[in-house]
Amino acid sequence: MNLDARIPSGPIDKAWDKAKFEMKLVNPANKRKYEIIVVGSGLAGASAAATLAELGYNVKCFCFQDSPRRAHSIAAQGGINAAKNYQNDGDSIYRLFYDTVKGGDFRAREANVYRLAQISVNIIDQCVAQGVPFAREYGGTLANRSFGGAQVSRTFYARGQTGQQLLLGAYQALERQVDAGRVKMMPRAEMLDLVVVNGRARGIVTRDLVTGAIESHAADAVVLGTGGYGNVYYLSTNAKGSNCTAIWRAYKRGAAFANPCFTQIHPTCIPVSGNYQSKLTLMSESLRNDGRIWVPLAKGDKRAPNEIPEAERDYYLERRYPSFGNLVPRDVASRNAKAVCDEGRGVGEHGLGVYLDFADAIKRLGRAVIEERYGNLFEMYERITDEDPYKVPMRIYPAIHYTMGGLWVDYQLMSTIPGLFVIGEANFSDHGANRLGASALMQGLSDGYFIVPYTIGNYLASERFEKVEPAQAEFLAVQDQVAQRTRRLLNAKGSRTVDSFHRELGKIVWDDCGMSRNAAALTEALGKIRALREEYWRDVKVLGAAEEINQSLEKAGRVADFFELAELMCLDALDRDESCGGHFREEHQTADGEALRDDQRFSYVAAWEYAGPDQPPVLHKEPLMFEYVHPSQRSYK
Repeated sequence: MNLDARIPSGPIDKAWDKAKFEMKLVNPANKRKYEIIVVGSGLAGASAAATLAELGYNVKCFCFQDSPRRAHSIAAQGGINAAKNYQNDGDSIYRLFYDTVKGGDFRAREANVYRLAQISVNIIDQCVAQGVPFAREYGGTLANRSFGGAQVSRTFYARGQTGQQLLLGAYQALERQVDAGRVKMMPRAEMLDLVVVNGRARGIVTRDLVTGAIESHAADAVVLGTGGYGNVYYLSTNAKGSNCTAIWRAYKRGAAFANPCFTQIHPTCIPVSGNYQSKLTLMSESLRNDGRIWVPLAKGDKRAPNEIPEAERDYYLERRYPSFGNLVPRDVASRNAKAVCDEGRGVGEHGLGVYLDFADAIKRLGRAVIEERYGNLFEMYERITDEDPYKVPMRIYPAIHYTMGGLWVDYQLMSTIPGLFVIGEANFSDHGANRLGASALMQGLSDGYFIVPYTIGNYLASERFEKVEPAQAEFLAVQDQVAQRTRRLLNAKGSRTVDSFHRELGKIVWDDCGMSRNAAALTEALGKIRALREEYWRDVKVLGAAEEINQSLEKAGRVADFFELAELMCLDALDRDESCGGHFREEHQTADGEALRDDQRFSYVAAWEYAGPDQPPVLHKEPLMFEYVHPSQRSYK
């Protein structure tokens, strides 16, 4: 397996311009001859499909929702980063680059991160031109707010619904191309496998979620923008439909999977309320701008929060991290919340929560200002908890939110399978071991609007493509394998529901490969996952038939993939015998409980290659070089 990252030589601030100039171009008249498949229609997929079609390519865009507007990108709340320095507070492209490399605990590629920071300024201009209603200052200029891991205000936002507004902008661009006939939209279709012909990605196999028909689609290149795999934990902030199937099936066709153990715990989630809860709800990180986080000083203090006097409160982030306070990065805030709850100072019925308190901000700014900034978030919190956050503090606790791991890609966003491009959260490329807040939307739009349209053109212009048809042997063989897998799930006729297995798997992964990990627990988890996976295939109960709408069957296939991915995650976490970012190995921490890296042994991207059924995956390593931001012990004090 070749892990050539294809990073351009020369100064980092010139690398992307140099790469673009050196790329081969497709003649405008010839672009109509190429077919491109885009899987996923969230921010990354919709922006890529719209831009590729605008350039003249023929695009098929697939999503399992009934409309691109239902992609999970719509759930993003707090904002999108860009190094515009509108606040004149010292921001720059280099500072955004620095903060992102440091925030990822020095486990990301410098060249990719610098390009992301460069492109960030163009994204805002693009979205403003599309009519995205970003918040504005009194004089009309775009407003910014702060997010964790930065000491400048660089986050552009639209109240607490930034993802929704950005997605509507991308959706309108996409629908314009649908109307022009250059994009064929394929909703309610789930990708179930990748077709590789002569070593190149040449198409996909899908299941029509309405009729159950298994179909093949051929193209000259395939783009995956299918999001992350946080739902492996069962309880997460992801939409229930979010899954790993597209990238996992690509992995089993030869695409390396990078850093699967790098998952992000978000510190600002509404706590779990019961054993049969199906998902979790995020409260935006932007709330940490004005909300103060605290717990009682005394263990077991069950008084109502407004009855606890100021002298008996511990504003533990402000105490431990005076420079950043409540705006420390997500991994740091999450670990500290867990620590105070482990001490017995957690709040709420189960003791798994901390307070996020707006009393000071309301007193200082007035309720109207807080309503303007966060009103829809406060309303959502009250609807879910029946508590008014204007009167009593919110209760929050960390939860699975984002995954930094994903399919390995080079600088041009191409996987180890030629012709398979991977964008947004589906790839591993930009965030290292911890993503800073407001960077997910930035990466998705950067990849879709500004990077993959260039790099896919370079690929198409550099190769000769024989014509492939869905009726040929390679496609029919994959279709048959998909059908066999479907029949196997339906024929199990066991006694347990898919959800019961998923819930049990999620608890194993959360307990042993969640906020903290250790060798003994990871080893035990591997055994538990393998045993549970065998039981799954023997005793799962999938109702209905294949030739109809069957959500039980949809979930069953996705959970089968989660079992295999969970095993790879634990294997990767066990192999990475260091702490970094969200990967916190209890054996490796500083005297004051921070993550302790081992740069001598683990300064690399772990790229895993599928070796076949029941065979251990093969580990490949892409060394990480740091020429501009030299690794140091991360400190936010």
